Amino acid sequence: MRAVVVTAPGSAVLTDLPDPQAGPGEVVVRVTSCGLCGTDMHILAGELPSARYPGVPGHELAGEIVAVGEGVTGLEAGTRVAVDPNMPCGTCDYCRIGRGNLCDDYSAIGVTQDGGFAELVAVPARCCYVLPDSLSPAAAALVEPLSCAVHGLNRLPRRPGSHYLIYGAGTMGLMMAAVVRQAGAASVSMVDPNEDRLAFAASFGADAVAPRAEELGRPRGFEVVIDATGVIAAIEDGLGRVRKGGTFLQFGVTDAAATATFSPFRVYNREIDIIGSMAVHNSFQPAIDLLSSGLDLDPLVSDVFPLDAFDDAVAAFRAGKGRKIQIAPARS
Repeated sequence: MRAVVVTAPGSAVLTDLPDPQAGPGEVVVRVTSCGLCGTDMHILAGELPSARYPGVPGHELAGEIVAVGEGVTGLEAGTRVAVDPNMPCGTCDYCRIGRGNLCDDYSAIGVTQDGGFAELVAVPARCCYVLPDSLSPAAAALVEPLSCAVHGLNRLPRRPGSHYLIYGAGTMGLMMAAVVRQAGAASVSMVDPNEDRLAFAASFGADAVAPRAEELGRPRGFEVVIDATGVIAAIEDGLGRVRKGGTFLQFGVTDAAATATFSPFRVYNREIDIIGSMAVHNSFQPAIDLLSSGLDLDPLVSDVFPLDAFDDAVAAFRAGKGRKIQIAPARS
């Protein structure tokens, strides 16, 4: 099979690998769509401490089961699935108190083991979620990022009538806008320096868009501010836009070595809650259910590249072109 292998930080090559086999409790998935995201950029740059090299990235994957290993029940060849890449150990302190996304022995498809930028991938059957026929290939590969947005929403206080400010009108920011809107937001404003992304955000349902938050005209701030960029300057600016008694959600992924500056006195004096949201937590099936109920996120996918154009896809992502970029590894 063909696969993209990151041999070391800064080096990714398309190569041939042996077809994976389904071990006990595993299935082999023919990958029809796999999203490219900021985490992949951190892996390519060597900025994610848990990443394994060499390895096949790609954790936003969906496809069709082509082989079933010993002991697998409820799944069969031909079944369309989305794959939850997160594999908590189940035995550490955090797993035992029901916080598997904070697992001490973190493991994930596309990070610590081979992922979806390949024609085939072997994954634990327990990570597979059956997809309804109504979901397009594009929507299928949006399940994983949407499940992250659902978990982010679950971390928030969710007071109906709140005004939200989201930094970043990329895929994750737009997904957060969609889920907080459904949860009862009074308004959703978005900040992004990319004019094309702002224009799409306005067409996608944002109430106000601007390249800088000071242009939005809310001097008292916002009840909820969400960073979906991982950019330190945006995080520092966003922390200053939280209304008294409000909440700041760190949703975007930063370089693990990066730090931000903020005023502890302001946090204390204004009773600001600062919270984080790590990956997926009991939110994969709810994400599928949201898509099945009519949440249309297909317009978020602007480009689909074949596997042999992976470098072009990465270049487009880094240049901020389009919106969600996906790879279609399986050959027709």
